[in-house]
Amino acid sequence: MFFALMPALLRPITRSDLDFAHGLSRLAGWNQTRRDWERFLFLAPEGCFLAEKDGQPAGSATTTSYGLSLAWIGMVLVHPDFRRQGIGTTLLEGAIRHLREEKGITCVRLDATPEGRPLYEGLGFRAEWGLRRWVREATGANSDPDSEETEGLSEAHLALDHAVFGADRNELLRSLEAGSIRARFESDGSFGFCREGERATYLGPVTAASPESGLDLASDLVTAAPTDRPLFWDLPDPNTAATDLAERLGFRPVRVLTRMWLGDAALACDPMRMFGIAEPGLG
Repeated sequence: MFFALMPALLRPITRSDLDFAHGLSRLAGWNQTRRDWERFLFLAPEGCFLAEKDGQPAGSATTTSYGLSLAWIGMVLVHPDFRRQGIGTTLLEGAIRHLREEKGITCVRLDATPEGRPLYEGLGFRAEWGLRRWVREATGANSDPDSEETEGLSEAHLALDHAVFGADRNELLRSLEAGSIRARFESDGSFGFCREGERATYLGPVTAASPESGLDLASDLVTAAPTDRPLFWDLPDPNTAATDLAERLGFRPVRVLTRMWLGDAALACDPMRMFGIAEPGLG
């Protein structure tokens, strides 16, 4: 006698699910904190999904919409007890359906691990460019350099980010600014944040008006970052000015990702002025 496997059921994540979701990312060794999960839910309360199998929570996926032109899929995680049962595919299909059919998003992006890339390609995603996680190890001494107050995000900073990233992510940036432990804002519109992570301090996003501004800004942020924890920095491979700086500052690459897109056409962005992404789950 044969029994059909019950499919996974999807529903929106609620605050009561955040302990499970945060536990998933910790199991995977990812860097998102509980506060990061709260941000995903705040930005898209109807666009974060939990998969349930046999009445048990089994996996997660988040979506973040930047207007109607671009959205991001992130945090696609399946609990080890439920892997190889099609749950990852179910989560992705549900997230895509929500974004394309319910919200009318024209371009969907994500940052794929090598293990996840075949699944994304099977659903129609195409590779755009590579990126890598760079890490500077902790030195064991806690630096406490100048922490002077800076003016904060202005319309000029938000406008530059729109041009570089390719869409309006003002709400996200203001949330990241509020949670940052270090921030720099320049008169030419360049800016960058440094914030706490689960495993390491995280540098990004860093958006630059020019390569020269990006190099100066990133160098300042690295110098200002605490040294008692590792420092993660995710950089586009095409931006060799940024990756060369990372090497000079003592970082090494530890993780390879591929930025991928789904839609009628990839929305224009400028990785040469991205001196640090927001994080793989957000873009």
